[in-house]
Amino acid sequence: QIQLAESGGGLVQPGESLRLSCVASGSQFGMYAMAWDRQARGKDRELVAVIGSDGNTRLADSVKGRFTISRDNAKKMVYLQMNHLTPEDTATYYCNAGWNMNTMAYWGRGTQVTVSA
Repeated sequence: QIQLAESGGGLVQPGESLRLSCVASGSQFGMYAMAWDRQARGKDRELVAVIGSDGNTRLADSVKGRFTISRDNAKKMVYLQMNHLTPEDTATYYCNAGWNMNTMAYWGRGTQVTVSA
Protein backbone atom coordinates (compact mmCIF):
# COMPACT_ATOMS: atom_id res chain seq x y z
CA GLN A 1 0.00 0.00 0.00
CA ILE A 2 1.08 3.57 -0.61
CA GLN A 3 0.08 6.86 0.97
CA LEU A 4 0.33 10.15 -0.84
CA ALA A 5 0.58 13.75 0.32
CA GLU A 6 0.44 16.73 -2.02
CA SER A 7 1.86 20.21 -1.54
CA GLY A 8 2.62 23.32 -3.53
CA GLY A 9 -0.81 24.64 -4.34
CA GLY A 10 -1.75 28.26 -3.94
CA LEU A 11 -3.13 31.41 -5.51
CA VAL A 12 -1.38 32.69 -8.62
CA GLN A 13 -2.15 35.11 -11.41
CA PRO A 14 -2.81 34.05 -15.00
CA GLY A 15 0.41 33.32 -16.83
CA GLU A 16 2.34 32.38 -13.72
CA SER A 17 3.76 29.00 -12.76
CA LEU A 18 3.46 26.55 -9.89
CA ARG A 19 5.13 23.27 -9.07
CA LEU A 20 3.12 20.69 -7.21
CA SER A 21 4.87 17.99 -5.22
CA CYS A 22 3.68 14.66 -3.97
CA VAL A 23 5.56 12.55 -1.45
CA ALA A 24 4.80 8.88 -1.11
CA SER A 25 5.20 6.59 1.84
CA GLY A 26 5.40 2.85 1.58
CA SER A 27 7.58 0.50 -0.36
CA GLN A 28 8.05 -0.17 -4.05
CA PHE A 29 7.41 3.41 -5.08
CA GLY A 30 9.39 2.91 -8.27
CA MET A 31 7.03 0.18 -9.42
CA TYR A 32 3.96 2.43 -9.36
CA ALA A 33 2.65 4.52 -12.17
CA MET A 34 1.97 7.99 -10.79
CA ALA A 35 -0.47 10.61 -11.93
CA TRP A 36 -2.07 13.93 -11.22
CA ASP A 37 -5.72 14.58 -11.72
CA ARG A 38 -7.86 17.56 -10.84
CA GLN A 39 -11.40 18.48 -10.05
CA ALA A 40 -12.83 21.92 -10.48
CA ARG A 41 -15.96 22.94 -8.66
CA GLY A 42 -19.00 21.57 -10.40
CA LYS A 43 -16.97 19.62 -12.95
CA ASP A 44 -15.92 16.03 -13.44
CA ARG A 45 -12.54 14.83 -12.37
CA GLU A 46 -9.94 15.16 -15.12
CA LEU A 47 -6.75 13.16 -15.47
CA VAL A 48 -4.02 15.69 -16.16
CA ALA A 49 -0.76 13.79 -16.37
CA VAL A 50 0.57 10.28 -15.91
CA ILE A 51 4.10 8.93 -15.61
CA GLY A 52 4.84 5.25 -15.79
CA SER A 53 7.33 3.29 -13.76
CA ASP A 54 9.51 3.40 -16.88
CA GLY A 55 9.32 7.18 -17.11
CA ASN A 56 6.92 7.35 -20.03
CA THR A 57 4.51 10.24 -19.72
CA ARG A 58 1.08 11.13 -21.00
CA LEU A 59 -0.59 14.51 -20.72
CA ALA A 60 -4.15 15.67 -21.22
CA ASP A 61 -4.63 17.77 -24.34
CA SER A 62 -5.71 20.68 -22.16
CA VAL A 63 -2.26 20.93 -20.55
CA LYS A 64 0.12 19.78 -23.29
CA GLY A 65 2.92 22.26 -23.80
CA ARG A 66 2.27 23.84 -20.39
CA PHE A 67 2.51 21.08 -17.78
CA THR A 68 5.25 18.54 -17.14
CA ILE A 69 5.15 15.51 -14.87
CA SER A 70 8.31 14.03 -13.42
CA ARG A 71 9.36 11.69 -10.66
CA ASP A 72 12.31 11.07 -8.37
CA ASN A 73 12.20 7.48 -7.22
CA ALA A 74 15.02 7.90 -4.73
CA LYS A 75 13.01 10.57 -2.93
CA LYS A 76 9.64 8.91 -3.55
CA MET A 77 8.43 12.13 -5.11
CA VAL A 78 6.36 13.06 -8.12
CA TYR A 79 6.06 16.59 -9.44
CA LEU A 80 3.74 18.55 -11.65
CA GLN A 81 5.32 21.65 -13.15
CA MET A 82 2.56 23.96 -14.33
CA ASN A 83 3.42 26.92 -16.57
CA HIS A 84 1.27 29.54 -18.27
CA LEU A 85 -1.57 28.92 -15.87
CA THR A 86 -5.06 30.10 -16.75
CA PRO A 87 -8.22 30.47 -14.68
CA GLU A 88 -9.43 27.22 -16.27
CA ASP A 89 -6.67 25.41 -14.37
CA THR A 90 -8.28 26.34 -11.07
CA ALA A 91 -9.06 23.07 -9.28
CA THR A 92 -8.08 20.75 -6.50
CA TYR A 93 -5.17 18.65 -7.71
CA TYR A 94 -4.74 15.09 -6.53
CA CYS A 95 -1.73 12.82 -6.66
CA ASN A 96 -2.50 9.24 -7.76
CA ALA A 97 -0.67 5.94 -7.74
CA GLY A 98 -1.47 2.74 -9.55
CA TRP A 99 0.01 -0.43 -10.94
CA ASN A 100 -0.16 0.81 -14.50
CA MET A 101 -0.74 4.04 -16.38
CA ASN A 102 -4.40 3.29 -16.96
CA THR A 103 -5.50 2.22 -13.50
CA MET A 104 -5.02 4.35 -10.42
CA ALA A 105 -5.70 2.88 -7.00
CA TYR A 106 -4.49 5.39 -4.44
CA TRP A 107 -5.13 9.09 -4.06
CA GLY A 108 -3.91 11.88 -1.85
CA ARG A 109 -6.10 14.47 -0.18
CA GLY A 110 -5.42 17.13 -2.74
CA THR A 111 -3.97 20.61 -2.94
CA GLN A 112 -5.89 23.66 -4.15
CA VAL A 113 -4.69 25.67 -7.11
CA THR A 114 -6.43 28.95 -7.82
CA VAL A 115 -5.57 31.05 -10.84
CA SER A 116 -7.09 34.49 -10.64
CA ALA A 117 -6.23 38.07 -11.39
